[in-house]
Amino acid sequence: MNSEFFTALDLLEKTKGIPKEYMIEKVEAALVSAFKKEYGTANVRILIDPQKKDVKVYEQKAIVEEVEDPKTQISLEEAKQLSRKYALGGVVETEVKTKGFGRLSAQAAKQVIIQGIREAERSSMIKEYEKKREEVITAVVTKTADDSGDIVIDTGTSEAVLPYDEQIPGEDFRVGDRIKVFVTEVRRDSSSGPIVTLSRTHPGLVKRLFEQEIPEIADGVVIIHGVAREAGSRTKIAVYSRDEDVDPVGACIGERGRRIADIVDELRGEKIDVIEYSEDPAEFIAAALSPAEVLDVEMDGERSAKVVVSNDQLSLAIGKEGQNARLAAKLTGCKVDIKGY
Repeated sequence: MNSEFFTALDLLEKTKGIPKEYMIEKVEAALVSAFKKEYGTANVRILIDPQKKDVKVYEQKAIVEEVEDPKTQISLEEAKQLSRKYALGGVVETEVKTKGFGRLSAQAAKQVIIQGIREAERSSMIKEYEKKREEVITAVVTKTADDSGDIVIDTGTSEAVLPYDEQIPGEDFRVGDRIKVFVTEVRRDSSSGPIVTLSRTHPGLVKRLFEQEIPEIADGVVIIHGVAREAGSRTKIAVYSRDEDVDPVGACIGERGRRIADIVDELRGEKIDVIEYSEDPAEFIAAALSPAEVLDVEMDGERSAKVVVSNDQLSLAIGKEGQNARLAAKLTGCKVDIKGY
């Protein structure tokens, strides 16, 4: 095994973070397997010395009283001829000099190094994605939708797939588009590396966008209580302030709606209702039904409410196909029964 192998080990340790000792153990195991297969030797030990840049092979035989298998055993009498120190139950190691071993070892080492690089890259990708779990990352579209509707994006860590079901309805992408995606899950797969689930429909995307775009949220002055979302159509987000001098809704919307406009643009025009959270369930439900004006809310148990609105506000309170009422129920965690007056 030439010096290039040991140089490669040093380089792997520096560039990929793979410990040299770990790779040597892997190469030794691979050489044992390759040597046995090539030469039919039953028990061997491979010793790789990175200091001397040398590889040695030792055939191992158990010391027995009576030999039954010459490939794996040696008699005590024969062992004593080699060295008087040997005793029954011990092991005799004899260095094996094989001309073809250099070629064999180089091939085996090459395969192990290639596999080691792949494992290191997979491990690195997994660690990078695990850091980004439940976070928003910016990605670049590298391949537009195929027949399945899926697109391929470059996340900066690797290429990944954004499934059609995780795209905002009606979205149309071009190669080179920069989009923001939410990392929902990271799973390990021994054969193909990390399996990453990305989404643009998850409520977490809206939450993280608000945290990125609204300084008062980033500073912890304004807190997000909850998000209810039907991607591509409407989102309701409940916020409250830790500082009585800071209006949580106003902080999120910004002057002339400039702050929230950037978020709406990222979500392809999705409507966003910013609602002030209240610990009073009736007040919270009334606010959650925005933009409808509520006349009265009567709690019917902890998780149920009867809501009264004027007849001209009824369709607005319920929303198209019941969406407004449905999102309000999701946001507040209460069943909402709306009646006109």
